[in-house]
Amino acid sequence: MIYLQFGLYLALMLGIGYYSMRRTHDNQDFIIGGRSLGPVTSAISAGASDMSGWLLLGLPGAVFASGLVEGVWIGVGLTLGAYLNWLIVAPRLRVATEVTSTVTLPSFLAARFEDNSGVIKTVSTLVILFFFTLYVASGLKGGTLLFAHSFGASEEMALYVTAFVVISYTFLGGYMAVCWTDLIQGILMLAALFACMMLGYFAIAGSDVVISEVKPQAFQFSTSFITGASLMAWGFGYFGQPHILARFIGIDDVSHIPKARRIGITWMILTLVISVSIALIGIAYDAVHPLAGVSGEGGNPERVFLALTEVLFHPVFAGFILAAVLAAVMSTADSQLLVLTSSLTEDISLFNKYDEKKKAWISRFGVIGFAVLALIIAANDDGSILAMVGYAWGGFGAAFGPLMILALCWKGTTKAGAITGMIVGAATIFVVKNYISIEGEYFYELMPAFILAFISIVVVSKLTQKPSEATLNKFQF
Repeated sequence: MIYLQFGLYLALMLGIGYYSMRRTHDNQDFIIGGRSLGPVTSAISAGASDMSGWLLLGLPGAVFASGLVEGVWIGVGLTLGAYLNWLIVAPRLRVATEVTSTVTLPSFLAARFEDNSGVIKTVSTLVILFFFTLYVASGLKGGTLLFAHSFGASEEMALYVTAFVVISYTFLGGYMAVCWTDLIQGILMLAALFACMMLGYFAIAGSDVVISEVKPQAFQFSTSFITGASLMAWGFGYFGQPHILARFIGIDDVSHIPKARRIGITWMILTLVISVSIALIGIAYDAVHPLAGVSGEGGNPERVFLALTEVLFHPVFAGFILAAVLAAVMSTADSQLLVLTSSLTEDISLFNKYDEKKKAWISRFGVIGFAVLALIIAANDDGSILAMVGYAWGGFGAAFGPLMILALCWKGTTKAGAITGMIVGAATIFVVKNYISIEGEYFYELMPAFILAFISIVVVSKLTQKPSEATLNKFQF
């Protein structure tokens, strides 16, 4: 029954990919869908591509293991960051990219700063290629966990299946396929989380188990200033995520952004609250009926949602719930593969000699190439999903976040300041991640990296020449 349900779900995804392929005529359609998607699709697909397997695997696992500390502070930071991103960046970026006839982040930045040398495109494209390949690898690891846990498959086979599914419909339909499948996946994720929470609650309601006695730190969310600030700093990342910014570029009309913001933030708050609730329910359920593969020696807390699904749902429904996890994995990996291949064909001059139809096919095969590279990384990495997502999320947040805010809101931002900010942000992420830690504290590298990048852009911009007034007059600051 579960195999049948998975088969039906995957057939639907591939059907959407094929339908979108028939409406995709050139590389602009493949990358941005002709700026034709409405507020509901744009909002839910942005949320689904943002949350990924982290929402169903990483976040419940962190709360199950450590209590509300991570869940509350990360959740608050993410919600604030997402809201401000929709409020500040979205409308300005939608208008600016239309005025400059650009569809990717590097090409927009090059137009904004009159960069004819290609330096901005090169630096920003390198950042995207490096961090997004790691990000896709984290998505493939989430799919591997799903298949290996649900079907008893080897991790190697599970990794191949996940990669094949994601590649298939992204290869076919590009941006439109990604957004429409993400809409379905976002709705499925919310429904699966809600159903699991309700069934889990009723399962433990009469058990007399006290969660705070089972795990004393479960409801403790007070923490030190450094740890709390670092957890909230996850919200900084929103301003620089190319796969989320792509939804702002692709929405059909700037007047629809306020509606999309309300829909997107509502979906986000609901899913975050329910995901954290499932982790707490999992603590209580595990105390009464130990969840296989979750706690104890060799257990993985990131399996808590999967384990609850197996014991709470009838097999008729279990396949659809497990498909929600696959949906979470795919909804991020597909968006990231699309950004990777768009940077390849739109921002690397080698491909400028090809017409739009040929570039669309190059983009399709780029999806395969980057997916294979991410597959190799995922197969050889032993880190957690949350750790891999954190590294890539921080890289984009630091390299592009301060720059996007200043480029769209302050006309004094210069080309030299932009280049300096990207380099300082990315370099700080690498240095802090690998060489700096504070004993007894969670110190997220995005916090210092975002601040240093922001300061460096302002300082260098004050000392260097800004773009011409003719260029600046195109933008709404």
